[in-house]
Amino acid sequence: MPKLLSAEEGEKAVRLARKAIEVYLDTRKVIQDRLDGVFAEKRGVFTTLTKHGELRGCIGFPYPIKRLDVAIIESAIAAAVDDPRFQPVRLSEMNEITVEVTVLTPPERIEAKPRDLPKHVEIGRHGLIVKMGLFSGLLLPQVAVEYNFDAEEFLSQTCMKAGLPPDCWLTGAEVYRFEGQIFKEREPRGEIVEVDLKSCHV
Repeated sequence: MPKLLSAEEGEKAVRLARKAIEVYLDTRKVIQDRLDGVFAEKRGVFTTLTKHGELRGCIGFPYPIKRLDVAIIESAIAAAVDDPRFQPVRLSEMNEITVEVTVLTPPERIEAKPRDLPKHVEIGRHGLIVKMGLFSGLLLPQVAVEYNFDAEEFLSQTCMKAGLPPDCWLTGAEVYRFEGQIFKEREPRGEIVEVDLKSCHV
């Protein structure tokens, strides 16, 4: 299992994401900052932007294919300007946007009979990827907590994120799970904290 990030490393991750976005929105240049330690390791990562409690952008890399610092920079910029669900973020909006970085463990396929899949999904711990044919969908661990999904609903919602029928997890889709370590700003440019999903989930 990859090493967890320290609180200091988590703070660096979020500050790097914000800097990448603000420099890009201001100059259209991608920062070339490189950090050492865990940031030199290949990790999956997602950057989530929230404005007044509403999602404003979320994009990332599910698999560890890039150095963590590079993945943070690229996912942060993409969340700001390339999320097809939203208009690109304007630089002035960054005063109202909180930045959240989720560092992922490598996805592992759940080897179980379809009807037993919910037993292998722990809400508040696991995120999910569902694949079938050319379709693929991912939901981060915090989504299940935020919407109070149980394991079955979380599986169904991930199927729908992939553009598949909600019961595709029962009909032969591949299901993968992963864990995420989440760091976020309490308010725009504010204190950065690690989010404990297990304490959020009732």
